[in-house]
Amino acid sequence: MKKIVPFVIMLIIFLAKPCEGYSKMVLESNLTGSAAGDSIRQSMILYNGRIWQNLWYMIEGDQFLFSNDFLPGTLTMRGKTFRNIRLKVDVFKDEVLIPAPGGGILQVNKEMVDSFSFVYHDKTYHFLKSTLTGPEEMTGYVSVLYSGKTSLCIKYFKKTEPPRGEGDLDRFYQGIRIMVIKDNIPSQIKSKKDLLVVFKDHSDQLKSYIKKNRLAVSGSDPESFIPVLRYYDSISN
Repeated sequence: MKKIVPFVIMLIIFLAKPCEGYSKMVLESNLTGSAAGDSIRQSMILYNGRIWQNLWYMIEGDQFLFSNDFLPGTLTMRGKTFRNIRLKVDVFKDEVLIPAPGGGILQVNKEMVDSFSFVYHDKTYHFLKSTLTGPEEMTGYVSVLYSGKTSLCIKYFKKTEPPRGEGDLDRFYQGIRIMVIKDNIPSQIKSKKDLLVVFKDHSDQLKSYIKKNRLAVSGSDPESFIPVLRYYDSISN
């Protein structure tokens, strides 16, 4: 009991008021022994954050990636992976949100997040937390499309634009930045030409490979860059 109580106290501190019912449930469950202690420790990791409030309800649209609904996914925090959870991503503020125990929405502690994934329209999206800087900064949550010697990532974002006419509201709009990582340096690319500049050490070979395989490489389809990165990785030292 003496080893479990501090965890319970910390959990109650971490969880905001809408989660009080859950805290009480955890406190009572510590009587079941070590299994309850493990559950408490895991809950302290997952539910470490603060209650999220929508401060942007007066803006047309929403700040979420793909969907306003919670989506099925996984979340890894401090090396611990939580499966079969529901989450959504606020790409305006670059935050991961999950349902809070007892009601409300919890903004998880970004400092503790390693990675997450979710399924949308039968496609799985994988995200890592990046801290890379260089000619182009690539920090926060990024979607990983390919990972080898080099990597291909997408940084999703939403911004706001002013009203288009009298009586209209500000509105959200979504954009992406396609990033190639070479030697731990991120570079933004928008076209085949940009990609060849990043891989200038083998640009002639890449041009021949693209032409021979009749590849349509375009910024309008970020996944079209993947075969080129894979080939570059196979021929580079």
